[in-house]
Amino acid sequence: MQAFDTQVAARLADLAPLLLDQLDAMTDRMVELLTRTEPAYEEMVAQAEADLRSSTRDNLEQGLLALIGASQGACPAMSGAREVGRRRAAQGIPLEAVLRAYRLGGQITWETLLTVSRQAGGRHDTLLLEVAGAVWRTNDGECAALAESYREEQRRLAGVDEETRMRVLDGLLDGRGEDPSFVRTASDLLAMSLDGQLMAVVALPAADGEPALDGIGEELLRRGVHSVWGTRSGAQVGVVALGTQCAPDLRARLQKLATGPVGVSAPVDSAAALSSAYRMAETAARTLPTGARRVVTIDERLPEALLSNSPEISSRLVGQTLGGVLALPEDEREVLLDTLSAFLASDGSPTRAADELYCHRNTVMHRLRRIESVTGRKVTDPRARLQWQLALLGAEHGRQAQRSA
Repeated sequence: MQAFDTQVAARLADLAPLLLDQLDAMTDRMVELLTRTEPAYEEMVAQAEADLRSSTRDNLEQGLLALIGASQGACPAMSGAREVGRRRAAQGIPLEAVLRAYRLGGQITWETLLTVSRQAGGRHDTLLLEVAGAVWRTNDGECAALAESYREEQRRLAGVDEETRMRVLDGLLDGRGEDPSFVRTASDLLAMSLDGQLMAVVALPAADGEPALDGIGEELLRRGVHSVWGTRSGAQVGVVALGTQCAPDLRARLQKLATGPVGVSAPVDSAAALSSAYRMAETAARTLPTGARRVVTIDERLPEALLSNSPEISSRLVGQTLGGVLALPEDEREVLLDTLSAFLASDGSPTRAADELYCHRNTVMHRLRRIESVTGRKVTDPRARLQWQLALLGAEHGRQAQRSA
């Protein structure tokens, strides 16, 4: 920003409080105009309004501070323009739309300056002639810096092919996140920060064999969330940089889009923890039935995870605990298994189990005695009920594995 003579600078400083008081109104007006006139921004604000509003306010504030001479050192408005150029290129917003947005910011700044000058009694009209040139010269400079940064980011992103992205993703999931130099390189190549909170996601194929989270990378990017995706062992895998997004919001977004089983990790604070996070997410996903449109964490599936990770023990548990029931004719076997499942889900209440099964309580009691006789266990024994519960989970997991084979 050009330096004004002392008198003009002093008069401009008089307007500073009035200008800064208008920041929120300027932000509201600019977001409203952008969403009404620019389709790319209309889509963006529908999905990531907080991100657009925050960056718009920051850029307007930096421009005002530069105008009134409150900024020190390198012009923050220019560095802000370069950062916006990088972000919008990564988000796929057309350069022409981004430049029009910046010129709109200059227009709103100028109009606000006129308004506050009138509010001050019009005593500052003469200084506006000198300030006007500075406003538009700075705006032109910001647009140039933005366009240069935008094109640099486009060239950088175009130079990273899918094979390279997959190698980097594999490295993160295999434990190379403990190497600081690898993490720095990965962050540059993937155009995403690996310093903040991260989440691992594993999505198994949907019932039709298609990816369970098709197009998720582009969907998240439109919301200002960076991620990288690939394929491993027939599953869709991803690492998401949460940024300002909270984990429950991301999970809700994944649940809305999921067409198959999806496992997510808890947030981790560094790339070094991604390998473990990936294993937890993968295990959680593989405990779900084929085709289930659910998003789960390992903490919600701990019993199933223990059984799925120990197939020999799971098979032995099922055989030792339910073997007598499983050996019965199919019709009787299915009735007894359904009754046992309802009984355990009802906290051992035959009455509630009868309500669930639409039969008489005495019928449930008769079936439970039959289960006791063929398994050698008593329904009053807490350990027996625990083993039955785990065995039922193991039997269901075994059926799922057979269907998937």
